[in-house]
Amino acid sequence: MAVSFSLDSLPPIAVSGLRFGLATLFMLAWCYFEGCGIRLRGRAQWNCSLICGILLFVQIALFTIGVQLSNSSHTTLLINTYVLWVVAFEHFVTHVHRLSGQKILGLLIAIVGASLVTLLPMGSAPETTNPADQATLTGDLFLLASALVLAVKILYVQASLKVIEPGKLIFWHDLIAVVLFLLVSLSFEEVDPAGFTMPAILGLLYQGILVAGFCFAVQAQLLKKHVASQISIFSFTTPLFGLTAAMLIRTDAYSPWLLASAGFVAIGIWLVQRRESR
Repeated sequence: MAVSFSLDSLPPIAVSGLRFGLATLFMLAWCYFEGCGIRLRGRAQWNCSLICGILLFVQIALFTIGVQLSNSSHTTLLINTYVLWVVAFEHFVTHVHRLSGQKILGLLIAIVGASLVTLLPMGSAPETTNPADQATLTGDLFLLASALVLAVKILYVQASLKVIEPGKLIFWHDLIAVVLFLLVSLSFEEVDPAGFTMPAILGLLYQGILVAGFCFAVQAQLLKKHVASQISIFSFTTPLFGLTAAMLIRTDAYSPWLLASAGFVAIGIWLVQRRESR
């Protein structure tokens, strides 16, 4: 939803660059207080940072364009389909987290819960009363592509943490992505200074400091100790928060399935995280 406010008056790649510019500053302070420093040592750390930065650039570019062509409700649901890719990769490719019947059931229940609020009919009410928030097939496809790249990035970040500290990796992958966003935006976009309205600025601050900064850093810390699918399952709560905020602030249509959706998601997460008796 915060991205939508910024995109109301600013072009998508510029928004992405500004967002991660703020995140880079946040991570610089994070690395200082954590005491890990930002100096990269050895080719392995350079390679990991470069690949993560490129993946971040591709994923966020697809995401921001998708948000511009869709609405907040669809965005919060579709971007979190990355969880399915994470689970599939860890089960079939890396074999670090095998799926049991209980975990498959929990995953399916969480998917149903996250889908209820956007896929079921909402009566005769229009999808949104805000013309800027009309979902399109093209926008939804961009978001699905972004979800796939996000899953790959999360798994690559987890593998990279064997050779580089979390804070340092997030700082450099932010900085590399910012350079790419800047080059693309200067080449293809025109930023109007009048577009920096108060809603756009507040949206950028939220995206940059709280999401791309704090949340990305915490996720990297968690990936050191937990498999990616165990962390990612909690993302199925995002559509609930996103849709509620979109209804209250972006005037997206109210979904009567919100409470049922929350219940399904909570049960699904519990089943995935619950230890099975042996």
